[in-house]
Amino acid sequence: MKLAIIGASGHGKVIADIAEQNGYGEIAFYDDNESVASCGKWPVLGPTAMALDGCCDVFIAIGNARVREMLMERFQGRRFPVLVHPRAVVAEDVVLGEGTAVMAGAVINPGARLGRGVIVNTCSSVDHDCIVDDFVHVSVGAHLSGTVSVGKRTWIACGVCVRNNIRICADCMIGAGAAVVKDILEPGTYVGVPARKLER
Repeated sequence: MKLAIIGASGHGKVIADIAEQNGYGEIAFYDDNESVASCGKWPVLGPTAMALDGCCDVFIAIGNARVREMLMERFQGRRFPVLVHPRAVVAEDVVLGEGTAVMAGAVINPGARLGRGVIVNTCSSVDHDCIVDDFVHVSVGAHLSGTVSVGKRTWIACGVCVRNNIRICADCMIGAGAAVVKDILEPGTYVGVPARKLER
């Protein structure tokens, strides 16, 4: 199997490693930064546009949610695989949307539903019956308790804890180490214990 990865970064390197463990024998990167010639042991073959006409699977390995969303639309019609590290734990009935990545040590428990282009990063957890919408990033060591709902393009930073039955709206940034104990219904940046909106 062949895979084109868009985005030659550290995140892309992790994606390539997971893809290799998921049976991809040919992996190549595409990146618009002309100074990047390789990503780990894998070559960068050229700018993103070069991958548009190919027939292989595509994975968007870009952390920025809006860019990830835009590129998945740009490559519409191609197959976006779901990549799950073999040392992640994903319950049998979990739904994972196309282009989603689940990293090593992550746990996703029964009844959870994840949208397109979601990142569940290293040693994070998504507990039972959570709804995680498109292009959300659950960062390293972040934890969503049961029946949490997270809106599109929200970034849950490293070490965040979200109490059960919480709703977080779209387009939020939850800062590292925050504890979310009340619903977040307005887009913005939230930090602290308990998490409060950062006023600018």
